Amino acid sequence: MAKRKVKKQVAKGVVYIAATFNNTVITVTDEMGNVLAWSSAGSLGFKGSKKSTPYAAQQAVEDAMTKAKEYGLKEVGIKVQGPGSGRETAVKSVGAVEGIRVSFFKDITPLPHNGCRPPKKRRV
Repeated sequence: MAKRKVKKQVAKGVVYIAATFNNTVITVTDEMGNVLAWSSAGSLGFKGSKKSTPYAAQQAVEDAMTKAKEYGLKEVGIKVQGPGSGRETAVKSVGAVEGIRVSFFKDITPLPHNGCRPPKKRRV
């Protein structure tokens, strides 16, 4: 008989939303930074340009939060990184999840203090 792994109970956590131009990745961690659950638009079967849509980001958040709810999450903070289109929708859908309170919201997008030279501007 294989020993069953008991899921630890975590009351507080942090939701990291990495919204790039091509995809949106959601990671739910405990306060120490240990990953509880994750999801992305690509892992849910969205392909190509559909991955970068707000709807795909919303679905990714709902998937990650249902996985994380098994750990007994009650309160989360949100940290957002990147310029992607799914960013606002992802933040709204975390707040809309039943039984989970949002304690803080922080933008952690890295900004250069005049570091590397940026890529040349796109000509569309």
